[in-house]
Amino acid sequence: MNRGRFALAVSLVLSVLSVATGQTYTPGQPVEKDFDGFAKSFLATHCIDCHSDTDPAGDLSLDDLGPIDEINAATWRSVWAQVSLKEMPPKDAEQPHVIERLQFSDWIVAELSRVMRDKGGFHDHLDPNKGNFVDHNLLFGQLPDGVKLKPTSSPARIWRVSPQEHITRLNELINTEPAFDPNKPGLRTHGDVVPTNHGGELKLYFGTDRIIQWKGGTVAYATSVKSVPAVLSSARNHGLENYPDFYSVNSAEATQIMGIAGDIIRYMAEGPLSIAQPYQITDDPKSIADKMKGDIRGLPTSIVYSTKVVRPLTPVYDLMKIDAVTDERLRAAVDYLFEALTFRPPNKSESDTYVGITQQSIEKLGKKDGAVLGLSSIFLDRDALFRPELVETGQPDQHGRVMLQDWELGLAVNHALRYIRPDDKLRHAIVEGRMRTRDDVRREVERMLADESIRKPRILRFFRDYFDYDLGGYICKDGRALAATGVNNRGQAHYNAMFGATASTDRLIELILKDDKDVLNQLLTTDKVVATKADNVYFGTQRSRKEKAASIAAERKEKAEAAKKSAAVLKAAEQEIAELEATLKEDLNARDQKKTEKVLAAKKKALAAMERAAKGTPRQPIIYHGVKQADLSGPEIYARVSRRSFGRGSMKPERVLATVPEGERLGILTHPSWLVSHSDAMDNHAIRRGRWIRERLLGGGIPDVPITVDAMLPDEPTNTLRERMRVTREDYCWTCHKKMDPLGLPFEMFNHAGLYRETELDNPVDTSGEIIDSGDATLDGKVTDAIDLIRKLAASERAEQVFVRHAFRFWMGRNETLNDAPVLQEAWKAYKDNGGSMNALLVSLLTSDAFLYRSRSESLPAEVNSN
Repeated sequence: MNRGRFALAVSLVLSVLSVATGQTYTPGQPVEKDFDGFAKSFLATHCIDCHSDTDPAGDLSLDDLGPIDEINAATWRSVWAQVSLKEMPPKDAEQPHVIERLQFSDWIVAELSRVMRDKGGFHDHLDPNKGNFVDHNLLFGQLPDGVKLKPTSSPARIWRVSPQEHITRLNELINTEPAFDPNKPGLRTHGDVVPTNHGGELKLYFGTDRIIQWKGGTVAYATSVKSVPAVLSSARNHGLENYPDFYSVNSAEATQIMGIAGDIIRYMAEGPLSIAQPYQITDDPKSIADKMKGDIRGLPTSIVYSTKVVRPLTPVYDLMKIDAVTDERLRAAVDYLFEALTFRPPNKSESDTYVGITQQSIEKLGKKDGAVLGLSSIFLDRDALFRPELVETGQPDQHGRVMLQDWELGLAVNHALRYIRPDDKLRHAIVEGRMRTRDDVRREVERMLADESIRKPRILRFFRDYFDYDLGGYICKDGRALAATGVNNRGQAHYNAMFGATASTDRLIELILKDDKDVLNQLLTTDKVVATKADNVYFGTQRSRKEKAASIAAERKEKAEAAKKSAAVLKAAEQEIAELEATLKEDLNARDQKKTEKVLAAKKKALAAMERAAKGTPRQPIIYHGVKQADLSGPEIYARVSRRSFGRGSMKPERVLATVPEGERLGILTHPSWLVSHSDAMDNHAIRRGRWIRERLLGGGIPDVPITVDAMLPDEPTNTLRERMRVTREDYCWTCHKKMDPLGLPFEMFNHAGLYRETELDNPVDTSGEIIDSGDATLDGKVTDAIDLIRKLAASERAEQVFVRHAFRFWMGRNETLNDAPVLQEAWKAYKDNGGSMNALLVSLLTSDAFLYRSRSESLPAEVNSN
């Protein structure tokens, strides 16, 4: 460093020290500083040494970096990530004061948000995958002097409903789901989410509970049944996805919703008559045999519906069943639909508006079409697609926070657990003014959590988003690579197994939640699995090449012996027939002649059948030469699966609760549902698995991959994944990859279909790994394999705290800030003090200030305001 630059650095250090000394700072407050007087000093003091024009680290020079603008925004985003994650300055360099680092980070966020407001915006700090950029030790440790927190709240906002919630509330209008059966608690029950079908699609099906017969196989059935797909979109990626400011409703989606609304209202009014011919509705399919001729497979006319009415009969049915239109029936239909879709009753203005719209439509189009069109408009009401938390009434406290009240608070509590509208007790509490305090929320949350018949799919959704175990069926596998794992690669067999595995994992999580003890530890270390017959393969062991060859040879030998035995039986039969024919040539009496001829005829018939069987190619059972199957057995158990896409008996809910092979599996992270969800088309994805461990259990953050980096491993079929990942150990890459790769590589004890293995490319598989810079020195160190790694992490308080952070994000719909530290600490304390209870954690979170209070000062996202 030359003398001029050294003098400048010294002066800037002194100015920064004077700024940092003796000041206080409240995280998130506006940083009233400019680039020249603050940011430039920080860069010169802490960054320029490594990032100057002379051999800059990472090829990033900050010498000429000026105030934030749209041109240098990408560089500033990188600086923000590195400073927030405490990667810059390096650990061996002098570190900035905590307040100085916080101020610098907040200043960058504010400036990027201002500069990029009309250019796509800056949202990195709002991304749930970057929630860990907030220092974990500051959240759960003692804050340094000078950091002053303010009472927390969440911004006033409106949430767009998720695709799962939207489909489930539409399903309530046309299908009657069964009541909860305590003897079979895993079966689909009223209030459960509508499950995806056999292809992983989220659809609403019409009238399947009345179908008694159809022509054609399951594919023809799936084609002929009326259904509509989920219209509202969401990210199909790893991590939390249901944040309020993530999604909007565009014009194309609104048009589709209107079309679906018309179909639903017609079905509410007429049942199957709205989608079928009158003759198709009968309890005696034989009586219409003359109308079911020809190749009608896959057509709507191939289905026979029962005459039994099983759909809900509502005021919409009452309105449409007579020709006349009465004000009373019209208003009843409007008010019913409004509450069914928005979960709250309409006020007088809302009711009058939709009654008027429907009356105008009827005047122009006639009773039937006009009523359908008018009522369909309710499906596009703001509150049918969004849930407001605007706190437009109520007085702010001294910190500018307003507590949610009445319907906003009641629906927030309902939404925290459920996809259908509030039950009678919660509804009455709202109407009677008993949803206005923290104690009111505690009362209702504890009541609903204790009632197993009240289904709570949002809790299960959290665990899906947290573990990401539900993506395996969407990972498109290369057929040859899949076959090499040992599993069945025919048709959709693997994908069906993965969707089934998701349902099985769902059920296992529910069993652990029911026990509600050491929930995270149990999820990570359980030796139990909910299994189907297919899981005997997926929880099995991949055979080595030598073992596979021996299995093939044994099958060939068995077939040869069977063929030899069959030939001997045929030869014996032929000999017996020849002897009978010779006997007939002898001088027999009439009675013996007739008896011998009868025996001969039977023998010839049996011989002909054996010859046909020998010549034919009967369907052979699949023999898994590449797998030593697990023996999964245990008591019968049920899981929720789709019964709407394939007809009866398609995706069977029957399973067993089994114990996994000892020493080979430990918890959900070793189940095929999770392993395949974190794989790719050809192989394991050790980087993705390691990143999951780093972010979801250790609370670390990974900066985005620079656009200049070609993030591809070499294509080397004869080398293991570990060998191909040598490229990530280059200096430029290893800074980030050391946080992921050593955590993901221990899972190489499984192949990319989730089977346990001991060899890879005919050599012993290397399962070693290491925990590096975890933030908890007691965790750091080498591990022998995935089970060793999991045991260490499952016993870690840090992992529990990170789990609490993710639960906070999911139920608050936003990233945590330092001001949320008291909420997080109290939630973790509730979890620990109650023996690892998820219920205690939820009660703590849902009665916290972050859940109860809203701040009007923060503006709603522009894309939501536009709707």
